[in-house]
Amino acid sequence: MANDPIHQFQIKDLAGPVNIGGYDISFTNSALFMGIAVASITAFLWYASRKQALVPDRTQSVGELWYGMIHSMVKNVLHEEGMKFFPLVFSLFSFVLVANMLGMFPYFFTVTSHVVVTAALAVFVVGLVVVVGIWKHGLGWFKLFVPSGVPIVILPFISLIEIISFLSRPISLGLRLFGNMLAGHIVLKVFSGFVVSLVALGIGGIVGAIAPLAMAVALTALEFLVAFLQAFVFAILTCVYLNDALHTHH
Repeated sequence: MANDPIHQFQIKDLAGPVNIGGYDISFTNSALFMGIAVASITAFLWYASRKQALVPDRTQSVGELWYGMIHSMVKNVLHEEGMKFFPLVFSLFSFVLVANMLGMFPYFFTVTSHVVVTAALAVFVVGLVVVVGIWKHGLGWFKLFVPSGVPIVILPFISLIEIISFLSRPISLGLRLFGNMLAGHIVLKVFSGFVVSLVALGIGGIVGAIAPLAMAVALTALEFLVAFLQAFVFAILTCVYLNDALHTHH
């Protein structure tokens, strides 16, 4: 079990099964780490902004960099009109980033390694895009699926492709995050298992464990980078999709 790379992703009830009206509302390790992620974000941002000093310390600098990066992203992609979505994009980025980073610690749980979590976030984003698009443009928003300048003969096929492409957004958005976090943690677990197994063999095994240990260290550094990049990609794609809701040009 210790070397099972899938064991780290199992969802467990922390206080026993709880059923109300036939619905399972048990408190799981997944729910626990979601709560820890939200609490960590809130505590850090409050601590970083508590002084609001003219000359920021390191914590305030990190908080300002965090805030400023997402603010610039939203402004560049959505412009002034889309700045009302900044709190949403900032919250999504922060949650995904911290959830990814928490999963890098030994014996912690990686919330974003479960497709049900990433798919829920992706469906929420795409659903919001549809609601905002119809709210702003009415039925005219559906022009998004009818590209201008396309010959009438092939227009139905192009529109069908556009619809399929739009419906695939939550799949690609959710699966990208889920797949990267799941695969990376499995590879890390496999190389770590190699190290433990080889060390148990004695001196020869210890020498042989140097290569997989070095690989595990390198992969750990890469995983931290991937954890950040996946949060950034999720946030910027959210901005791009919301831009389609605000502007129907094609």
